[in-house]
Amino acid sequence: METGWTGWPMTGSRTAGAGRGRGARLRRTAMFALSFLVLLVAGVGWGYLKLGGSIDTFSADGISGDRPPGSPEGQNVLVIGSDSRSGENGRLGGGTGAVGRSDTAFLLHVYGDQEHAVAVSIPRDALVDIPACKGPDGKWTAPQHDVMFNSAFSVGETAEGNPACTQNTVEHLTGLRVDHTVVIDFAGFSALTSAVGGVPVCLPQEIYQRDLSPKRPTRGARIFTKGPQTVSGQRALDYVRLRHGIGDGSDIGRIKRQQAFVAALIKKVKSQGLNPTTLLPLANAATDAMTVDPGLGSADRLLSFALSMKRIDLHNTKFVTVPWRYEGARVAIVEPDADALWASLKANRTVDGKDASGKGSGKSSENGDEKGGHADAPVSGKGITVAVYNGTTVRGLAAQAADLLRSRDFTVTNTATASRQDYASTVIEYGPGLREQAETTARLFAGARTTESGAAGIQVVVGSSYAQNPSATAGAPTRSTVPSTVADEARSADDDPCADLSYG
Repeated sequence: METGWTGWPMTGSRTAGAGRGRGARLRRTAMFALSFLVLLVAGVGWGYLKLGGSIDTFSADGISGDRPPGSPEGQNVLVIGSDSRSGENGRLGGGTGAVGRSDTAFLLHVYGDQEHAVAVSIPRDALVDIPACKGPDGKWTAPQHDVMFNSAFSVGETAEGNPACTQNTVEHLTGLRVDHTVVIDFAGFSALTSAVGGVPVCLPQEIYQRDLSPKRPTRGARIFTKGPQTVSGQRALDYVRLRHGIGDGSDIGRIKRQQAFVAALIKKVKSQGLNPTTLLPLANAATDAMTVDPGLGSADRLLSFALSMKRIDLHNTKFVTVPWRYEGARVAIVEPDADALWASLKANRTVDGKDASGKGSGKSSENGDEKGGHADAPVSGKGITVAVYNGTTVRGLAAQAADLLRSRDFTVTNTATASRQDYASTVIEYGPGLREQAETTARLFAGARTTESGAAGIQVVVGSSYAQNPSATAGAPTRSTVPSTVADEARSADDDPCADLSYG
C-alpha cells in the first residue's frame, strides 16, 4: 500500500524501558518529536520548564564510528516519518505490517546565526549507498550500493525501524554530521494536529476515497473538497499521505504538499501566540512522550536547545528538495548539484546566498574574508585555470572548494573525486611553468602544500584539514552555492498554503 507523510524528528536504536513495549514508546516518541521541533521553530522554549523526571533516550550503539566532523556553527536534525502499522497506527494507517518503514525524511539545518533554517527533503525512492548498519542481532551489515533510500530504515526488519541506519545513510550521502534524529509515526502526527486545533491546507481538486486507496473498486465518498480548508487528526493524516488522483501521482508531488503542511503547522503555532492556553497542550503532549538521543536526555538540555532557536522567523524557515531526476521508476540524486547544496549548508550559506554563520554581516558580497589561514593580501585567480578533486570521504568538499576559487576569479574546469580519499591536507599539483600560479592557489587553503607533477595544468586535491578547520572556509563564496533549480523552488513557512502544491 502507498503511504507516506511527514513530521519533525532524534536517533539510534532504542533502549527498552521497564514495563513498556517498544511500540508504545515509539508512538509516544513520535508525538513528542513533531511537537518538540514545531515548538523549536515556532520560538517556544518556556513551556519545557515544566519538564522533569526521567526522559527516555535512544541508544547510540547503532551510529557509525566513521562520521563527518562536527561544526561549531549550525546544527543538523534528521526528521524521519515512520509508517509503522503497530498498535494505534494500524487503525490510522488502514494497513498491516510488522516491519517499520520510512516514507518521508527531512534534514533540518539550523544555521549558525540561529535566525535561519532550511529543511531538505530526501525522496524515499532516491537511489543511494547505504553504509554498514547494526542489526537487532548486534551484527553489522555489508554496505549496499544504489538502493532505495527508505530501505535504510527497514534494515533489521523490526517494528521500530532502524533510525540509526537512516542517520548513517544521511551522513554518508551529505557529508554533514547529524546532531539529532527524531522519529514520528501516524499516531503521534494525528495527536499533534489535533492539539493545535487543526492545520490550514489547500487542495487543487476534490478528493475521493479511491484517491487515497487506489485498489478500491469504486470512487467512494468525497473526503476533501476543493480549495482551502482546515484538517486535524485522521483528516490531516489522509492529506499528507495522499499521492494518487492529484497532480501526476508522484512522491515528489506529495513531498511538496508535505512541506506546505509543515510550513502551515509552524505558522499556526506562531499565530496562536506564546501563551499558556495555546502552548500548554503542546507541551503536555510532549512531556510524557519523550525519547531522544543521549545529547538531549534531560529537561535542561531540551530547554537550552529550544531556546537556541527561538529567533527563527517564518520567512527564514525554508523547505527544499535535494536535486533529483527520474531514473526509471526510481529517483536519482543529481550531481554535482546535490554536492553544491550540501556544501552551502556546511558553509552556512542560505538558499538566497547570505552568510548565516553568525560571524559576518549576513549580506551577500563579492568580497571574501581573508582571515583564518588565508593570506592578508587579496587573492586573485584571474588567468589561472584549475581542476578540483575531493581527496576525502567527506562529500561536497570539491564543490565547496570550487565555489571558493570561482569567487576569486579562478577558472574551474572540473570537480571530481580523487583517485584516493586519504589526503590529510590539501595538495596543489602543478605542471611545468605553473609554480607561481600554484602558490597563488595555495594561499586560499590553510596548510596547503604545492608539488610539481608530470601532468599539465593545476589540480587542487582538498584534504581532511579543509573539512575539519572552520577557518579554511572563511573565504567561502559569498554568493549562494545552492543550484538555481533548488533555490527557485524553495518554500517559506509564510507562503500561501495554496501555492505550488503538486509536481507535474
